[in-house]
Amino acid sequence: METFLSIQGEGLQMGRLTYFVRAAGCNLRCSWCDTGYALDPSDAKSQMSVPEIMALIGDVRSVCLTGGEPLLQDDAKEFISAIMSAGKVLVLETNGSVSIAGLPDSRNLIISMDIKCPSSGMQDRMDLGNLAHLGSKDQLKFVIADGRDYDYAVAFIKKHPTEANVIFSPVGGIGLKDIAERVVADRLDVRVLPQLHKIIWGDRKGV
Repeated sequence: METFLSIQGEGLQMGRLTYFVRAAGCNLRCSWCDTGYALDPSDAKSQMSVPEIMALIGDVRSVCLTGGEPLLQDDAKEFISAIMSAGKVLVLETNGSVSIAGLPDSRNLIISMDIKCPSSGMQDRMDLGNLAHLGSKDQLKFVIADGRDYDYAVAFIKKHPTEANVIFSPVGGIGLKDIAERVVADRLDVRVLPQLHKIIWGDRKGV
């Protein structure tokens, strides 16, 4: 769908110079999706091979593979392997509904996996078997719209303890106060994070 150079706006790699590769096509339809232009694979600008994308990335050390849902791509695992072979760090953003079993076991592969909350309308589509494949370098992300979502996320992490870093982020990526205050009051060991790119450039493509 698009490729661009920017800074990472989400998660533990926030602020780091990153080359983004956004794949077209998604199997979910979240009510608040902020990348609706990437949902339909037929809207992709072009077909690109793994070597072509690697040439665009060049010497940038940090890469983010996102979507849509990138694991729906036939060449996703080939691309991930190429990034690992090049010694780069890859953040793989996946929506939590597609199996992540069989991905390379590398300290340079950071899995950023969503658990969809009720406001998304997709909370029943999660593949909970994926939780077993997350480690301390990975991140489990909850996008929260309201108190119901917050309560859902808290109950989920209590029921499914994980070594992964847990991130609470508001729908839209800004407006952290309500979530932050509840996390403090509840003494939760999670990270409350914005979408930094939206704070810097606003809600637009290519950043």
